[in-house]
Amino acid sequence: MPESIRIGDYALSPAASGLDATGYAKIGEFELSDFLTRWDSIHDDALQVVPERIHPTAQVHPTAIIGEDVIIGPQVRVHEFSTVRKRSILAAGVSVGFGCEVTHSFIGENTVLGHQVGIGHSIVGADAHLSANLVIAAISLWNYDMRVPVKEIVVHGTGAEPPYRCAAPRFGGLIGDHVQTGSMITLGPGIAVGRHSAIAAGVCTGSTIVPARSVVRSSAPDMIIEPRRT
Repeated sequence: MPESIRIGDYALSPAASGLDATGYAKIGEFELSDFLTRWDSIHDDALQVVPERIHPTAQVHPTAIIGEDVIIGPQVRVHEFSTVRKRSILAAGVSVGFGCEVTHSFIGENTVLGHQVGIGHSIVGADAHLSANLVIAAISLWNYDMRVPVKEIVVHGTGAEPPYRCAAPRFGGLIGDHVQTGSMITLGPGIAVGRHSAIAAGVCTGSTIVPARSVVRSSAPDMIIEPRRT
């Protein structure tokens, strides 16, 4: 298990989202746990400097619910009955499908969320395609009261090394650039998926690291991760 997880090893910083004057412009330079502990202040600072919280070229369906602390970039589309809330960022070109919920998450440029996708406290890279009925959970089931989580999220490797500590009780996943998923998938809390990886339909897995250019074919505990050939 690495002692450090650098966001830039998974996800690019946004280049065309109007975030140049904010901390998000350098999100790729952050160490993951450092970013998670500073996320709220980074976002609050961004709200003070972005010229337009919702870019005029964005298309938000009238039935969608957008929180007052959400930043939406150019050419974003948010479809019917979706909710985006709690300090979320939709970078340029993002498409949010029907009936999704995005909570306190950064969604990278040109990423597509299929219908009924639920993402919480996660970082998703650019040009990812997350298909319908995917959930990225952010809170450990083993909290005494899940409304007030205190159990720290950790990321486990495949060996006996100590887990990577996220220094936060809420963290869903770090999903790399160009990641593709099938449908009916549950991930997290505490997953990191490398660039250009694919996750097959029906997979359910929590805290783990998926190397770049891998295919996840089955669920934990007997998870099969293979090199991706294309």
